Amino acid sequence: MNKLSYISLALAVASLTSCERIFWEENLASNDPRENFEYLWNQVDRHYSYFDLKQIDWNEVKARYNDSISDGMSEEELFRVLGNMMNELRDDHTNLVSPFNISMYEVALNYQPNYNERTIRDYYIPEMMHTGSLVHNFVGGDSIAYVRYSSFVSPVTNEDMDFVLQRYENTKGLILDLRANGGGNMLNIPLIMERFVDERVLTGYNETRNGVGHDDFSEPEGFYYNTYDGIRYTKPVMVLVDRGSYSATTFFSLTTKALDNVTLVGDTTGGGGGLPNGGQLPNGWTYRFSVSRLLDLDKVNYAEQGVPPDILASFDWNDLTKDEILERAMEELR
Repeated sequence: MNKLSYISLALAVASLTSCERIFWEENLASNDPRENFEYLWNQVDRHYSYFDLKQIDWNEVKARYNDSISDGMSEEELFRVLGNMMNELRDDHTNLVSPFNISMYEVALNYQPNYNERTIRDYYIPEMMHTGSLVHNFVGGDSIAYVRYSSFVSPVTNEDMDFVLQRYENTKGLILDLRANGGGNMLNIPLIMERFVDERVLTGYNETRNGVGHDDFSEPEGFYYNTYDGIRYTKPVMVLVDRGSYSATTFFSLTTKALDNVTLVGDTTGGGGGLPNGGQLPNGWTYRFSVSRLLDLDKVNYAEQGVPPDILASFDWNDLTKDEILERAMEELR
């Protein structure tokens, strides 16, 4: 893979190393509920990146949850209060982790899913090929390629991409299905996307919270895609997304806005535009939350609440013999 692609997209990840020094401050071990409550609230207040976008009054949140803290409360009761307070951020990059539980928001549960694997397997592509973490074959004849990538956690190799793109080099277009892809390794993004561009292109910016004020951030750092020195596919690409497309998939989706040959089809992504970091409470529990924010080419901050599709479509659960989002992408390519 082109080394510059790694460097460009890894800027956001690398920039968080300084945050680790801030977050992992020395703090005296303590099981006191109020000390842990104050410590967590202050850490979020000092480092969280989306107060303004989400219009969260963090002082009001503190006042509301403060009344639930008492000296004699159990660990489970304290965990419930702190976890609920963290979920006020409405952010799936926000977690509280104890030996007995993990709190999470689960944004996708607020929306209807738009992906059903059985519909595709039963009515569109009964014989799928599996190349590494990529599941693929022709769809609707030999003129359109369908590629399913279910999680950015799963590695993608250059050999995988070479085989898939060479197999479909004579198609009119390619459908990349990222619905219900909850994210994962950010470095898998350029490994895929650099196959779709013919020249180095700026695709967005990242900035990291760096001050006491809720709107104190570093200067935006641009991230770029470079062209892969090998097999590429620069015909039309339809990327299928929905509310289950989170974190790295939202990042991926936002960068498609800079590419003329890539189109988003489906529903708005689930968000997750901020990179997470965290630390440890005095009682030993750990936490994380978003400390950066993702900006588009106009340096507009919206990706945390989801990247809208270029073509809106939704799955009709009353008829499982048809995938309307896939059909819409196929129609566009035809």
